[in-house]
Parts: sequence; structure tokens; C-alpha cells
Amino acid sequence: MLVAGDLVALALFATIGLLSHHGEVSATGYARDLLPIAAGWLAAAAAFGTYRRRSPARLLAAWAAGIPVGIAVRALVLDRGFGGGEAAFLGVALAFTLLFVALVRTALALAPVRHP
Repeated sequence: MLVAGDLVALALFATIGLLSHHGEVSATGYARDLLPIAAGWLAAAAAFGTYRRRSPARLLAAWAAGIPVGIAVRALVLDRGFGGGEAAFLGVALAFTLLFVALVRTALALAPVRHP
């Protein structure tokens, strides 16, 4: 459930960015923006055991490593340097992905548990 929630949070970040900067969402936009960030997140989460042994430290480690890796991969794929524009995007991505992950995880924690 946490993996899905985290991916929803990252998708929310990408969706807002696509709507803000391009006026629409598209599969191409998600492939360009969401895919590398989600891949970086999941790779870092696997490396730090974020979902096997849950702790705030492991979550923050996955965030602090995974988001920059995803942004770097995105910059390489788009043939962009790591200058001002990408640095600014990294700052925005770090701030808002952490916010959205925290909000989604809080919502999941507060949601009533339904038993069949």
C-alpha cells in the first residue's frame, strides 16, 4: 500500500507540473517527467530498504537519494545540463515530492481499515 501511495504522490507532483507548464497531461509528459523520478525513487527505496523496514530515516534516505537521481536521469535523457533550470527544478522537486509523499502517507495512516 505504501509503494502505491508513494507513486501516487509522485504522479501528483508530475501532474501538477505538466498542467502548470504544458497545460495538459499526456503519456509522453508522464514518460518524460514521472518515469525517471519514480524509477529513481524505487531504486533508492530498494537500496535503503524503505518498504522492508519502515522508518522515517529510510524514507528520507530514499527521498534524498532517489529524487536527485531521477532528476539527473531526466536531465540526461532530455540532453539538458545541470545548470540553473535543472537545479531549480531539483529544488522544487525535492520540496514538493516530500510534501506530497507526507500528505499521502498521512491520509493512508488516517484512513479507516476495512475488514472483509
